[in-house]
Amino acid sequence: MKPTVSICCMLSLLLLITAEEEEDVLSSILRDRSHIEETLRLASEENSGDYAAALQKLRKIYHSSIKPMEQAYKYNELRQHEISDGEITSKPMVLFLGPWSVGKSSMINYLLGLQDLPYQLYTGAEPTTSEFTVIMHGEKIRSVEGIVMAADSSRSFSPLEKFGQNFLEKLIGIEMPHKLLERVTFVDTPGIIENRKQQERGYPFNDVCQWFIDRADLIFVVFDPTKLDVGLELEMLFRQLKGRESQIRIILNKADNLATQDLMRVYGALFWSLAPLINVTEPPRVYVSSFWPYDYAPDTSRELFKREEISLLEDLNQVIENRLENKIAFIRQHGIRVRIHGLLVDRYVQTFKDKMSFFSDPELVFKEIVDDPDKFYIFKSILAKTNVSKFDLPNRDAYRDFFGINPVTSFKPLTAQCSYMGGCLLEKIERAITGDLPGLLSSITSGKNPIFPPSCEATGCGEKPKNRYRRN
Repeated sequence: MKPTVSICCMLSLLLLITAEEEEDVLSSILRDRSHIEETLRLASEENSGDYAAALQKLRKIYHSSIKPMEQAYKYNELRQHEISDGEITSKPMVLFLGPWSVGKSSMINYLLGLQDLPYQLYTGAEPTTSEFTVIMHGEKIRSVEGIVMAADSSRSFSPLEKFGQNFLEKLIGIEMPHKLLERVTFVDTPGIIENRKQQERGYPFNDVCQWFIDRADLIFVVFDPTKLDVGLELEMLFRQLKGRESQIRIILNKADNLATQDLMRVYGALFWSLAPLINVTEPPRVYVSSFWPYDYAPDTSRELFKREEISLLEDLNQVIENRLENKIAFIRQHGIRVRIHGLLVDRYVQTFKDKMSFFSDPELVFKEIVDDPDKFYIFKSILAKTNVSKFDLPNRDAYRDFFGINPVTSFKPLTAQCSYMGGCLLEKIERAITGDLPGLLSSITSGKNPIFPPSCEATGCGEKPKNRYRRN
């Protein structure tokens, strides 16, 4: 919280006035929230039927065209990222990260208008949030225990069970009927305390943060003018954010506590502290304001703070408006990775079969291949024969561990992954990547029903299934 002299005086006067006067004083203390309603378009109605229908088509494409290859070549054991139906249908996730007591919980209360309500998130000057709190939409106000959230397959949080029961005790969900929560889910995280050892948390804090970072559509990293120092835990957090720079928004909160000249110095100090941690040509945008429900402190840049706030809300609204397009793009990106993985495993299998002879030792032969894949042109042959970008190729060292768990003899080549009724795995996933998913995306942007190209997937149109990757 950020008490100022004027606010403290006003609150003390509430004890001496009538109920009617108290309501008038409170309305003068609280900030006008009309710009939040307007910017996020909470009053507008959306056609949820079209949205649900498009999600159903997306789910069907994933299950029929991408998941079969994912299962056949055990992609989840390489990436440790299983896509569930709950993740496909989930709302955009906004993640709040940062040091302790910088105003993360207060910001969520402000966006949802929860101030002075019994179910608002608890805030204070001391570290107050010790749990990962998921604020989501529900028909009534209630809290959901972490073990219940992980056990519910309809939600997207079931994979969190792998972090153990100690973590599930530190996970809590809050459901409430709110227009904004119909379109987005907020996740409040425990504040970073640099003098605390990771072991004292009782669960792998960084791994849990990485799980949420990987699934977040927007990441708010919040600071305040008194907590700009960068320690080991915050440095580790920014390493985990590498590659997600487009989703990051840096927020300098509680800015009305400073005079304009001091604010400029703090703004420069924040940039100086974060520059070594964010290795990009263009640094992320820093939003300067005071995100809580009470009025700005006197003699501060009110108009500047409000414009910054509206700009941040526009970023949030863009994520909400583009949630379906982002979901389709995410599934397509996942499909591309699964396809590359299938092609690489197929190449390892083919090379192993070519090198094997009657007197060869299978373990020694494959060890030679997996230890030096460049000698056998494993990765180069994928680039030469397919439209795969070299920048999308996974780390080759990961396949040494992958085949250490999954013997190469347990996989069939792609030429054997065809059936008369089901078609070929490679053709189906390529059709999804190049045709079905772009077609669904264009139908969303044009507002029309998706039109897919004629499919011979079920019968093969009377022909034997073909595989473009079959060796001549």
